[in-house]
Amino acid sequence: MPEFGQLIRTTDRGLYCEAGGFYVDPWRPVHRAVVTHAHSDHACYGCRHYLSSGAGEMLMRLRMPPEAEFQFIRYGETVTVGPVKVSLHPAGHMLGSSMVRLEHAGRIALISGDYKLGSDPTCTPWEPVRCHLLITETTFGLPVYRWPDPADVFADINRWWARSAAAGMTSILYGYAIGKSQRLLAGLDTSVGPIYTHGAVEKGVQAYRDSGIAMPPTTAVSLIDEQSKDRKRFAGAMIVAVPGAHGTPWIRRFGKMTTAMASGWMAVRGNRRRRSVDRGFILSDHIDWPELLQATRLCQPETIWTVHGYTSVTARYLSELGYDAQPLWGWNRPTVTESETADPSKDAGDGEADPFG
Repeated sequence: MPEFGQLIRTTDRGLYCEAGGFYVDPWRPVHRAVVTHAHSDHACYGCRHYLSSGAGEMLMRLRMPPEAEFQFIRYGETVTVGPVKVSLHPAGHMLGSSMVRLEHAGRIALISGDYKLGSDPTCTPWEPVRCHLLITETTFGLPVYRWPDPADVFADINRWWARSAAAGMTSILYGYAIGKSQRLLAGLDTSVGPIYTHGAVEKGVQAYRDSGIAMPPTTAVSLIDEQSKDRKRFAGAMIVAVPGAHGTPWIRRFGKMTTAMASGWMAVRGNRRRRSVDRGFILSDHIDWPELLQATRLCQPETIWTVHGYTSVTARYLSELGYDAQPLWGWNRPTVTESETADPSKDAGDGEADPFG
């Protein structure tokens, strides 16, 4: 790792660019942070100065303290921080998500953040960036994780909703508040019935609308008059909610219902049963195994560091393909709150409200 020491290295606060004096997705408050996207396990609250993509401005301002200083740049735009050239490139994970390209002394490092290669109408699609060093997530870094066509998944979701509506039931679909929920909403067939949202989801929906992303008509559940206690009012409707609401008093108002989870973890048999939901739809905002290998080929790195997830397995396989690949041993994000990086079949740990993505 010394070859990239001044360009990027690991610290107890996260990835640090010594030459530029800034961190990338720090875990703790720092003076200068370059942020890949607005999920709280990447955008640390309390930093003094944030550099992020203009596409995600509304989400960053929603999540960060008002006294923070922001610098928003376009995808592909280069800014110079000390001797380091910094640019952000579409990651395809969610609205505003970026990969961070760092160039210094003739070497280029690319920090992927969270990313996916599949289609998504709610964000700019992933683009390959050539680099010497690729730091890639391996959340789903096993061959078992292979995503179906999203169009087929949404067709399945809408058929489930239509059948439930015909039976007079309320459909409740879980996805994390920012990113996944808006992607789910964009794929719903509004002719089936009305769509309601959990309050945390609706805040994200408004930020997407303010960013120019088309969203179907939605109504926050909190705006519905609860005085009559009429549980049939939601019959035939779709409720998009955060997984943390499952099994709580909040969902009792919906009467006869059916529940579903949208997550990459649904690819593993048994996770739907563990979460006590009726249906599991395989839809992830992270790369699957074939996409990880495809992205690696397209970025053409010499060296690969694997982080977050199945780091050792992925690094070993990439080494067999001829790359200088290694996991960042003993270095990983703290407990996450809004991503898919924690397998729901395992203990989520304190503070993890939403381990699905």
